[in-house]
Amino acid sequence: MSHVMNTYARQPIAFVRGEGVWLWDESGKRYLDALAGIAVNTLGHAHPVLTRAIAEQAAKVIHTSNLFRIPLQERAADLLAEITGLDEVFFCNSGCEANEAAIKLARLYGHQRGVSAPHVIVMENAFHGRTIATLSATGSRKVQAGFEPLVPGFVRVPLNDIDTVRAIAERDASVVAVMIEPIQGEGGINVSRLEYLRALHALCQEKEWLFISDEVQCGLGRTGKWFVYQHAGFMPDVVPLAKGLAGGVPVGACITGGRAKGLFKPGHHGSTFGGNPLAMAALVATLETMQRDDLLGNAERVGRVIRDGLVAGLDGLAGVQEIRGMGLMIGVQLDRPCGEIVGRALDAGLIVNVTNDTVVRLLPPLVMSEAEARMVIERLVPIIRDFLAQAGAAPSAAAR
Repeated sequence: MSHVMNTYARQPIAFVRGEGVWLWDESGKRYLDALAGIAVNTLGHAHPVLTRAIAEQAAKVIHTSNLFRIPLQERAADLLAEITGLDEVFFCNSGCEANEAAIKLARLYGHQRGVSAPHVIVMENAFHGRTIATLSATGSRKVQAGFEPLVPGFVRVPLNDIDTVRAIAERDASVVAVMIEPIQGEGGINVSRLEYLRALHALCQEKEWLFISDEVQCGLGRTGKWFVYQHAGFMPDVVPLAKGLAGGVPVGACITGGRAKGLFKPGHHGSTFGGNPLAMAALVATLETMQRDDLLGNAERVGRVIRDGLVAGLDGLAGVQEIRGMGLMIGVQLDRPCGEIVGRALDAGLIVNVTNDTVVRLLPPLVMSEAEARMVIERLVPIIRDFLAQAGAAPSAAAR
């Protein structure tokens, strides 16, 4: 009997080694990885630059604590300031920690403005984490159920509905921030329209609210730019990051600028492990490799190959409602629960995921080649077709 707590419905497969976009299980079977550890393995598996950086740093010093200067942390912060355009970086260990920091920043900002009970506008179907505050911000009753009472202070609105946000702005003086995933990952690869993001940012500027762009899953080059807000052409005040930040080593970051710059002072926040030398070595190696190898451009090119291939293979197929996403963040919306596709894909040597019950999610490593992308299509399209052929479905057309 395993003593691992039963918090995941794990697949009965254990991977023992990897190389690039490939993983091997205990029996030696090879799998094409189109999930990247849920958008974590930016450089794929066993990337020589990353593995060398981790090994060399582990042989020097792993942890000293934030009671002392950490030169690698300073270098990592400089890199993140460069790619985000923001000013200050707090290092933690995960996406939910980065979002917790963002929520604390919003509350501190509100109190400094004289708002005794600050509120943050969040989106339906959003996912910000599983700590008490971040699951309260999350727009999923499935995640929240059984953990009440939830943390108050969140106002929930539909995604891509600026009129509702404007109506709240007119009547609710307690709002101090908007927190949004520009592309909702766990919610089903729901993409915010760029004009909506611009309008939301303009409203934040008008009302002097913080704009918090949660790019834990959608950021760090996955969409073809470093961040989704760069597609929209504006600067947020707070950007929480994690997942692909260090290629698989646990790292989170909450980055601030604009109205949020300088809010945190000593004693306001902290992390024992956050920003330790080992994690920072992995982060620096990952980001510098992404810059050197133009992995942002590769994500845009390879993502287009996958989306075009899915459209060509599934267009007009009854049961396929939409194909959506940006870069290497892609969702295939079906008209029914499709969790069994995960197992069928594993049988075919392909690693994918189903999120929000009905969306096949693809989050490949950013090092995937166009040839490997075509292999994803060759394996996945027949699986989806066979799955949908099991029962009738209302006619619909796949959309880009």
